[in-house]
Amino acid sequence: MAEDALYNWLQSRSTGVQLPISSLPSFTGVGNFGSSAYRFVDFLKDSGMRVWQICPLGPTGYGDSPYQCFSAFAGNPYFIDLDPLESEGLLLSDERKSLQELSNEFVDYGTLYSSYWPLLTIAHQRFLASGKDSVGIYGSIRQFREQQSSWIEDYALFMALKSQYNGSCWLDWPTKYRNYNTAYNLERTQELEDAIDAQVFYQYLFYAQFERLHTYCKLNGVKIMGDIPIFVSLDSSDVWSNRELFQLTINGEPIAVAGVPPDYFSVDGQLWGNPLYNWPAHINSNFSWWLERIGNNLSFYDIVRLDHFRGFESYWSVSANESTARNGSWEKSPGIKLFNAIHSKFPEAQIIAENLGVITEAVESLHLATGFPGMAVLQFAFDENSSNAYLPHNHTVNSVVYTGTHDNDTTVGWFSSLHESAKNQVRTYLKVTGETIAADLVRCALSSVGRLAIVPVQDIMSLGTEARLNTPGAASGNWQWRITNSQLEALQLECAQYLRELNMLSGRI
Repeated sequence: MAEDALYNWLQSRSTGVQLPISSLPSFTGVGNFGSSAYRFVDFLKDSGMRVWQICPLGPTGYGDSPYQCFSAFAGNPYFIDLDPLESEGLLLSDERKSLQELSNEFVDYGTLYSSYWPLLTIAHQRFLASGKDSVGIYGSIRQFREQQSSWIEDYALFMALKSQYNGSCWLDWPTKYRNYNTAYNLERTQELEDAIDAQVFYQYLFYAQFERLHTYCKLNGVKIMGDIPIFVSLDSSDVWSNRELFQLTINGEPIAVAGVPPDYFSVDGQLWGNPLYNWPAHINSNFSWWLERIGNNLSFYDIVRLDHFRGFESYWSVSANESTARNGSWEKSPGIKLFNAIHSKFPEAQIIAENLGVITEAVESLHLATGFPGMAVLQFAFDENSSNAYLPHNHTVNSVVYTGTHDNDTTVGWFSSLHESAKNQVRTYLKVTGETIAADLVRCALSSVGRLAIVPVQDIMSLGTEARLNTPGAASGNWQWRITNSQLEALQLECAQYLRELNMLSGRI
């Protein structure tokens, strides 16, 4: 890390666990901010884990990826715990039966969609009929709406119109609604106003419940680490209401889109399809949109991980008419200018750089200038090259060591897929037989000099490929895995004490 780096916040050793909110147990078909989230925090506290890394919390669109959301500021209403709504008389027990019949082992997004949203609609209608300004102890919804006015009105109108046009992308709406300024000033029907109010209500519940969970984490010495995807979805309120900040045609269609060239995960690269930023417009506004976005995330999370950090130095630009990411070009980003602006406004921010992928000297120079801790992924370490930066003997203290990330297979699945020579390197380097490879890699991560170690919960449980969360490039089957109630109980009973001892031995408590 450079002596004059902007940040230097990672000063002590600690350990964390990676588990998305969607993967928690619940009786609503998807994880939420209910009792299981609090039980998981109890497990973290008891095991000496001081960080809970989650995926982005935004409302997901097609494909259900938390990295493709309808807003960079809104929360996913699926994560709302419905128990308090029943306690307040906004829902009845019998009305929730369809949700309770959903699987406890994976998320069935299609069935969840058809069962969940009618319940939230009923809760909102009853809330309106009550004439109240608050739900339980969540505070005033009017005040919440005022506090979040910089984004929530745009988002609520966007989602209300999206619902009115059967979920279609805003580029397929009638002309008068595709233009944000025109749409915002049009006279609204009562039906549209009610739909807007409903979206505000959902965000009110989401924000209030997450704040209570976050407070519980703080009381138990647990920090929440959240992700900021570098790009936003084309079909989002962010792009719809800020077209000038993105590389779009006069009709709003993307000129070029984001992705990464062929890499470890895909021979065709990854064609993400996100619109690219019009960086000159961001510079001219002194990065006001980015500063608002960072500030919003810092109000949610104690630690923020910047996804695809290398894209802040230069990004892979692919023409919008390409079918893969093979044919593209590297284009320059603002680099240190953006991070100087962030540091000026948020000098105490705790930010991590996801510095994976094609890392050039220019990217490394930018990384060193920021001072952000980078990442070292052990599953990428064993390529029979002793200079591999991810091998533990090459780690640095200002780094976050992972066994694997949400984009990797579980450690058990990864090891079983290796060819024999690679397996032998792992066994020899770690001095293990490989029969308990997940536990071996967890111990390796915790013994690293890297000051923060993050372990996916699947590796603590020694689960195989069946528990993989995401396969980059796969069109379906992602973001579905969930931990069950019995597995969460087993974590507490069978793993907490062992992990605490391991953390103490590694100097992480």
